[in-house]
Amino acid sequence: MRRILIVGGGYAGFYTAWKLEKKLRRGEAEVTLVDPRPYLTYQPFLPEVVAGSVEARHAAVSLRRHLRRTHIVAGKVTAIDHAHRVVTVQPPDGKAFERSYDLIAVTAGAVTRTLPVPGIAEQAIGLKHVEEAVAIRDRLLTAFDRAAALPAGPKRRKLLTVAFVGGGFSGVEGFGELLSLATALLERYPELHRDELRFHLVEASDRILPEVTDRPGRWVVRELERRGAHVHLNTLVTSAKNGHVTLSTGEEFDAELIVWTAGNGANPVVGRHTDLPVDERGYLVVRPDLRVEGVADAWAAGDDAAVPDLASPVPGARTVPNAQHAYRQGKLLARNIIATLRGREPKNYVHHSLGAIATLGLGRGIFQYRKLVVKGLPAWLMHRGYHVLAVPTWERKARVLAVWLTQALFGRDILSLASVQHPRDAVSSEASPRAGGSATRTPEEPAVVAAGLTVAGEARPGDQPANGLASIPQVWPAAGKVPEIR
Repeated sequence: MRRILIVGGGYAGFYTAWKLEKKLRRGEAEVTLVDPRPYLTYQPFLPEVVAGSVEARHAAVSLRRHLRRTHIVAGKVTAIDHAHRVVTVQPPDGKAFERSYDLIAVTAGAVTRTLPVPGIAEQAIGLKHVEEAVAIRDRLLTAFDRAAALPAGPKRRKLLTVAFVGGGFSGVEGFGELLSLATALLERYPELHRDELRFHLVEASDRILPEVTDRPGRWVVRELERRGAHVHLNTLVTSAKNGHVTLSTGEEFDAELIVWTAGNGANPVVGRHTDLPVDERGYLVVRPDLRVEGVADAWAAGDDAAVPDLASPVPGARTVPNAQHAYRQGKLLARNIIATLRGREPKNYVHHSLGAIATLGLGRGIFQYRKLVVKGLPAWLMHRGYHVLAVPTWERKARVLAVWLTQALFGRDILSLASVQHPRDAVSSEASPRAGGSATRTPEEPAVVAAGLTVAGEARPGDQPANGLASIPQVWPAAGKVPEIR
């Protein structure tokens, strides 16, 4: 059997493996997919995860659940040596190892592009993964709780200030959804006032949403400003040290939450650690049929591939690195690989854009297809309808729809679970020594700390922890004694 190795489990990688499973004959080839994350992130849902309109787990699709005939390797490909048909994989634990293959499909995906702005690396959160979207939401909800307990002043003003850097689709959608959530939260916090809320969107160019034309882009700016946001065009962030944001225009403000969405860059393994041909931007040079130029048995698709855009009237144009193309390229890549295995010619990738659509918050959106522009509630409904159909698997579609229907009846959940980022804090604080006492318990008073309860008693020699909870010893009361609960 031919050994097919897929690097990356994003849109292109997931759909390549999924379609290969359905199309390959038994015994025709074995498929291996390598990715450090055990799931595909459906990125168009991340802004709604930020706003709490979609549950975090519903924006992710488990690789092992849906790719049942693909060998999943949890790890990160750090180097590709196609001359010897081998990749280097770094697992989460242990030493790196090599994995050989006969045919490779590189779908590693892009990474968040960062700039050397002081303070960004320490203060900012990206918006490319589910964990980041959850952290942004929890940070805002926690900030509201903290601000409500403070008097009006600089500290409270900082807690209620949010800055988004980058005016592309990811930044504008995340900004609009978070602004919608923050505005709705004010109804639950009578201590806070609308004029204390500060939302800043900073974009280096003279417009936002480059995927739409100028007029709809200007309407989005006006819509956000009407809702109280501050949109800074032709502006750079020059510093964000300790949450103090300084702009190139000279404006300064303190922000509790800074979100970095200033574009994507080529994956380092593709740009610097492979012998496959790459262009000046670090993207793989591929033919219209998704084969890597001038190399046998190498394919590429998605954000890391410079795929010729045959549907564009502009000579030499490349497809835009977005989910719409990665999804379709992944499916074609699987069909083309099977075609070559069976001695047929692969087909070229041609896709005419279906338009651009964005959510700007609950009940607000914008859609453009050529000269047709739809705004407001109809565009928002179109956004939800399109993406619930586009998210992979019927199981995920049903879960997302169920959450939307529930929220239509009861509203959004505004509970913050920021403490999950520090799960041991409660145990650590409860297990700390008492004031004036010793950290060492005497044999006469062993204790168990669990859920804030201390149970005194006498341990039986040789007792083993139950259910794998090795950090919580089993303690039994001494004969004739009743356990004391403090």
